[in-house]
Amino acid sequence: MKWREATLAQQINPIMSVFAALIAAIAMVAPADAQDCPRGDLDKAYCDRDGDLVADVPTDPKLLVNPPTLIFAYTPVEDPAVYAKVWDGFVKHMEKVTGKKVVFFPVQSNAAQIEAMRSGRLHVAGFNTGSNPIAVNCAGFVPFAVMGSSNGVFGYEMELIVPADSPIKTPADLKGKKVAFTAPTSNSGFKAPSAILESEFNLKADRDFTPVFSGKHDNSVLGVANKDYDAAAIANEVMFRMFERKVVDKAKIRSIYKSETFPTTGYGYVYNLDPKLAEKVKEAFFTYPWEGSPLKAEFKNEDRFIPITYQKNWSVIRKIDAATGVKYTCK
Repeated sequence: MKWREATLAQQINPIMSVFAALIAAIAMVAPADAQDCPRGDLDKAYCDRDGDLVADVPTDPKLLVNPPTLIFAYTPVEDPAVYAKVWDGFVKHMEKVTGKKVVFFPVQSNAAQIEAMRSGRLHVAGFNTGSNPIAVNCAGFVPFAVMGSSNGVFGYEMELIVPADSPIKTPADLKGKKVAFTAPTSNSGFKAPSAILESEFNLKADRDFTPVFSGKHDNSVLGVANKDYDAAAIANEVMFRMFERKVVDKAKIRSIYKSETFPTTGYGYVYNLDPKLAEKVKEAFFTYPWEGSPLKAEFKNEDRFIPITYQKNWSVIRKIDAATGVKYTCK
């Protein structure tokens, strides 16, 4: 028995030693890996070693993309056919600067746009204000610019609008009414107004008013003008452009609330775009000649692209998301 016990011990001890060494190695490697790839709110596919809250360029060159054709999409806030024409001159300018063929890809929803970038089918994009955090954390979006003016001003406000002859005078009067939002990912179309209505007026969806989703800001504006909705939360920059194009008569709409200024659509590229190509994309934005362009005709208050950072300029949006319980959970 003593011989068998000794033999068993002799057999087990080396195994246990190896197992213990393996556990120790794992314990040492795991923290190092976590330190080597910090990610904060980013999806597990990305790293954020420099702490700027956006995905780093992959360290493995095999993960970089340098496609013969760049796919560009603008946020789906209004008629895609109209905006294909508006962006046509810019697309040609980007082709000239990057040396690549560039295709404008009209998207029908924020979710479709995010999924297109996440799956590698979209390289350059303008994501709306509320979608930026989700695009950054779930699709590896790296925003670097917004439209602005020569004095450095950029942004828009969320407004609550009602039909011009409506008896509704203030947001407090929305109790028991049907209020239109655009989409759950929209800042001005859902997240900001939800937070404001609850914090400032003690009004909660389903409890105090009936929420409906129109899908787009222009649908909400038209819905109010046609009295399909009692009220709607919209980005006023979209509404103003609709007034300018005479898509809707501004005499049919009245505003009952205007928020602080939020950053507007953020433009950027996917994180694993070849760095040299990414620099060319940025150059295309910052060298685009606005004067006399279709963009200037459409966005009358802007005349250039202004550099921004997600970390600084989307801070207020992240605070709204935190206050409303929004999680950047990637599906």
